[in-house]
Order: sequence, then structure tokens, then C-alpha cells
Amino acid sequence: MTDPERESLQGQLNTLRERLGEDSPLPEPQRENLQELMAQLEAKIQLETALPNSSLADDVNLAVERFEVDYPGIASTLRNIILTLGNMGI
Repeated sequence: MTDPERESLQGQLNTLRERLGEDSPLPEPQRENLQELMAQLEAKIQLETALPNSSLADDVNLAVERFEVDYPGIASTLRNIILTLGNMGI
């Protein structure tokens, strides 16, 4: 993962955190699930492994499906994260 890719992904995660605050109240189970997913993404940034992890992208896709109706802003940010992960080969 290059520095610009890492910065882009981190920026999108920051946007997602902001949207979580704006779109409150989010039910606690969904909030916990999304926070866990964000933690996985941040761990991926830190590890910078070259091995693809399709399960991470799958998890983000599932999160998009869960949030797109009630929280379109969060879903939009998650879609951007999916695109960034795809561009990075993850």
C-alpha cells in the first residue's frame, strides 16, 4: 500500500467516524459491528500486507447493504472504502 493510498483510506475512515456522529442514534449492535469493521481496516493499514484479503472487502460490502437504506451517508462512505480497497488490490 502506497502512502497516498494509505492516506486516502485513513481519510475515508475519518469521514466514516464523522458520519457515525452525524447519523446518530445508530442502534448499538450496528454501531459495534461498524466499529469492529473500522478497526479491521485500520489494522490492515498498519500491517500493510501485500496479501489480498477478500473477506475484508466482503465485510465492507455487507455493511453497505445493512446501512444503505437507513444511513445513506455511511453507506456512501463505505462504498468509497470498497473502491479504495479494490484500487489497492485488497
